[in-house]
Amino acid sequence: MKDLVKAIRDKKVILFVGAGVSASLGLPTFSQLIDHIAEQLGYDAEIFNQLGNGDYLSLAEYYTNEKGSIGELRSWMDVNWHKDSINIEESVIHKKIVDLEFPIIYTTNYDRWIEKAYDLHGIHYTKIKNVGDIRNIEEGKTQIIKFHGDFDDDQSIVLTESSYFERLNFESPLDIKLRSDILGKSILFIGYSLNDINIKYLLYRLSKIWGASPHSDLQPKSYVFLNQPNPIKEKILAKRGIKTLISKEDDPQKGLELFLNNLIDQTKGIN
Repeated sequence: MKDLVKAIRDKKVILFVGAGVSASLGLPTFSQLIDHIAEQLGYDAEIFNQLGNGDYLSLAEYYTNEKGSIGELRSWMDVNWHKDSINIEESVIHKKIVDLEFPIIYTTNYDRWIEKAYDLHGIHYTKIKNVGDIRNIEEGKTQIIKFHGDFDDDQSIVLTESSYFERLNFESPLDIKLRSDILGKSILFIGYSLNDINIKYLLYRLSKIWGASPHSDLQPKSYVFLNQPNPIKEKILAKRGIKTLISKEDDPQKGLELFLNNLIDQTKGIN
């Protein structure tokens, strides 16, 4: 933990934000998204889920095949992920993320609540959702990279099976940027479970990038904050240079709040 605190203080940590952070705001779950897709296509939600075997990527793929594009679904998601009833001022987690002053934040979430938290607290940032945004990067200004897309750009959204397979090629401009960013920096993952396909993929890629390097012994430590222990997966991750940090709280939101607050306290107090 001390190594992580020092790396944060030295601006050498990239934060990766997953769905658990958005869930703390009460946003719709992917299960609810699939139920909406079923309704739009005239299916019973339970039957639709059974036909897709719970694979939301293939069900979203079917939706775009039937509708011709993701546009209508993206519009529904944008509205429902950004309801007026959500008050970002009340989110302790988002405030802590801002306070920790990460130089680079990647998120696999589509919503804009990280950006809205920065806006609320008057902190300037650069949002990067596609290759055209990379030219806007400024020294000393936090980069927020929408790794799986943003509601402002339909083409950037990674939701369907095809778009995810394209991402697996790991050759898009954002993938190349990630490869560059992680050299010399640690990564801290929050808001993910080890069953999440996103973190499985990201941790695998991280391992492959450094494994192919003749300087793999120089790989900075990376960290995953988890709500529940899993000794088997923790040992697998340890072999890949990933340290797991386990919450002692039953409530996932409370656990993440305390973890981030602990990081802030130690970052300010470290010698």
